[in-house]
Amino acid sequence: MQTSPDTDKKITVQTLAELGPLPMKVALGCAVLLPVAFLLGWFSENGMTKFAFSYLQSTFFFLSISLGALFFVMIQQLTRAGWSVVLRRLSEFIAMGVIPLAVLVLPIVLVTLAGNDILYQWASAKNVAEDHLLQAKAPYLNSGFFAIRYLIYFGSWIFLARFFLNKSVAQDANGDPELTLLMERRSGPALLLFSFTLTFAAFDFIMSLDAHWFSTIFGVYYFAAGLVGFFSFLAISLVYLRSKGLLQEPVTVEHLHDVGKLLFAFNCFWAYIAISQYLLIWYSNIPEETVFYLHRQDHGWGTISLILVIGHFAIPFVFFMSRWMKRNPKTLFFWAFYLLVMNWIDIFWLVMPNANVGGVSFGMILVDVCCTIGVGGIYVAGLLKFAGQTSVMPVRDPRLEESLKFHNI
Repeated sequence: MQTSPDTDKKITVQTLAELGPLPMKVALGCAVLLPVAFLLGWFSENGMTKFAFSYLQSTFFFLSISLGALFFVMIQQLTRAGWSVVLRRLSEFIAMGVIPLAVLVLPIVLVTLAGNDILYQWASAKNVAEDHLLQAKAPYLNSGFFAIRYLIYFGSWIFLARFFLNKSVAQDANGDPELTLLMERRSGPALLLFSFTLTFAAFDFIMSLDAHWFSTIFGVYYFAAGLVGFFSFLAISLVYLRSKGLLQEPVTVEHLHDVGKLLFAFNCFWAYIAISQYLLIWYSNIPEETVFYLHRQDHGWGTISLILVIGHFAIPFVFFMSRWMKRNPKTLFFWAFYLLVMNWIDIFWLVMPNANVGGVSFGMILVDVCCTIGVGGIYVAGLLKFAGQTSVMPVRDPRLEESLKFHNI
């Protein structure tokens, strides 16, 4: 037991290790599906192309969650938020997912460096020689500079994630309030670095799959998707951990309610960015821009587009608006899981039409699901490893008392 310096309440130090070995075993078991997805691709027509795009989609689906977590951690520090202190450590753990994902994204970079155009047409010198637009973009879209930017992006994210987690954990040991001020001062410049790196990473890894197409709002679109993914993942994690006896007292219905409100709000923000991008492209009617939506209307992709309009926005907007839905752990879990699936479909919709292997098919979805579960297993195993014996909440944060007493008005 530890006592917070600002409260007489006894704070029980709980760790994810109390869940036992089962979560790690399940995560590693799921990771086995990644080579299964590879084999499914190897033995099917156009299968390696399907696998390559599925692998990219899976890694950037989970990356969006970790980047959403990193943003949440930094914005809470910058705004001196007190209500979220009991949620922040779990968010810091999720942000650390950028480390295993940096390793998982490395094969994509190496394949591109080798000049293989399975993902990016601009990676092949032959393709560039035959395409004037690729030649014009070659100073930026070239394999060497692409690899350098990969190092900058993930190096920045890993540094930021480690910085905020390490300082937060150090405060658990010494209770130094100066660490809170340090994290607050660093959050402003860190958010600027984060915004640039996330935007250009979205351009490089996803938007450049079709190097002829461009959208200056695309980075914001990926950012919005990441926040939907993160708050969904956070809500699921909180409900699950509370059901297992962790964070039952510190994390109350009031905190769950606010996580639900943020999930609902950023899902509306995602819809706003999505319709803004669509209307700008529709109104200008420039072929280089409209091709993005044309590819997503044919060969079954129109159905996926409709699912996003109705399933990602309209249905949760109507049914998840209720205060009761957000305050009931079971209904919050359901809607968080539902929106996490919708977020997966969204990233699937962004990436997979560029594979040019025909329309949506069972084989494509099977490879993609296996790949996502496999990458997800590695991702969750990494989070559990980084969490280790560390407390699942800050126990000596100067704003802990405010968080413990938090109540929605």
